[in-house]
Amino acid sequence: MSARLRQALRWIGQHILLLLLLTLLALTITREGPPSGALSTGVGRTIADVRFDFWGWEAEAVWTKFTHWLLQPQRYMEEADRVAFVRDYAALIGRIRELRWRIETAYVNPEVTDPKAATAQMRAKWLRLQAEAAARQPVVEAIIEEQVGLVLAREGLGFLGQPFPQVGIRFTPLPYALIVSPRERIETVCHQHLRHGLDLAQQEALEAQIDTAFDVSSLVTPIGGMSAWPAMLLEENYLPWVLEVTAHEWTHHYLGLHPLGWEYDRRQETRTINETTASIVGKEVGRRVLARYYPDLLPPEETQPSQPQEPSDPPAFDFRAEMHKTRVEVDRLLAEGRVEEAERYMEERRQFFWENGYRIRKLNQAYFAFHGSYADRPGAAGEDPVGPAVRHLWEQSPGLRAFLARVRDITTLEELQAALAAMED
Repeated sequence: MSARLRQALRWIGQHILLLLLLTLLALTITREGPPSGALSTGVGRTIADVRFDFWGWEAEAVWTKFTHWLLQPQRYMEEADRVAFVRDYAALIGRIRELRWRIETAYVNPEVTDPKAATAQMRAKWLRLQAEAAARQPVVEAIIEEQVGLVLAREGLGFLGQPFPQVGIRFTPLPYALIVSPRERIETVCHQHLRHGLDLAQQEALEAQIDTAFDVSSLVTPIGGMSAWPAMLLEENYLPWVLEVTAHEWTHHYLGLHPLGWEYDRRQETRTINETTASIVGKEVGRRVLARYYPDLLPPEETQPSQPQEPSDPPAFDFRAEMHKTRVEVDRLLAEGRVEEAERYMEERRQFFWENGYRIRKLNQAYFAFHGSYADRPGAAGEDPVGPAVRHLWEQSPGLRAFLARVRDITTLEELQAALAAMED
């Protein structure tokens, strides 16, 4: 088979996969709304004016992807040139962020009497760099998609040499997530997305309105990615993070074709299994992509010492350990029905974290419902057994494909424990 014919078949295969994926996306997103009077209905009415316009964003993003795929200029670049192109783009984003920080600093510096004049040249340069980044962005996205896709395909997660679902990302300003949990327990009972750009005053006013109206715990929080298709990614110059989140969001796309994805919103433990799986796969695939294309950026493996080590200096503040401790105590207080005491304790701990350099705006039940779902490492999940069980399933699996094949049909802790027991028999 000639190289030209292989290239043509690859192009056709990509577009068939895209069509199938978009069809599946439409089927999975379109579902019945909640019954009248349900919490999610009331919250939905409250946020109507600030709800994220998902369909408007999706239409623009898919059209941009489609028009770029008609040309695919990255096909004519050598691998070394692709790697250099991505590195240059990351450096460009770094310069843009630094310039923006300098501009914002000038506006809050009391010694700068005319910040508009003082930042005129910086703002003009910022606009030029932004335009340059926008022109390069589709090519960079395509290169990263292909790099991650190649690693996935080599793990057997696709067919015809292509990953399935197709990897798709879009650097974009991200919406905020609104998380709602009951006060008496930690559980996500409502998860909505709000438009980008809400200031802190608006966020806190919205939280207060929802908390008062429904007697719940709510939190508006930024996110690093969102598994629409293409996946939304925060524009970031740190490539290890970009590659990890690209693979993380692809895992959500993959699981969306299986029970673990279908039942994501039905129970907290299903959400935790799903998010922990995506975190594990994201880290593993991200490292493999780095090792192949950007080896100098590969961070060291996190390892545990084989023998206890005598500390030579006082230990540094351990955020994860302290957050784990906080979650365990909160769960205990809530289980005893001491809701107000648990809320006072969380505020005390928030101030403790703040004093140690972690600027958490709000620490409440909704915070733990959201962050506790990402249980690939100890922390906000507390003593929840779901995260350790998923990690154990990963450790007992011979590879990525086998791990995903096992976990994709599991939606409860009971099923997860049964799968582990079957592996040990």
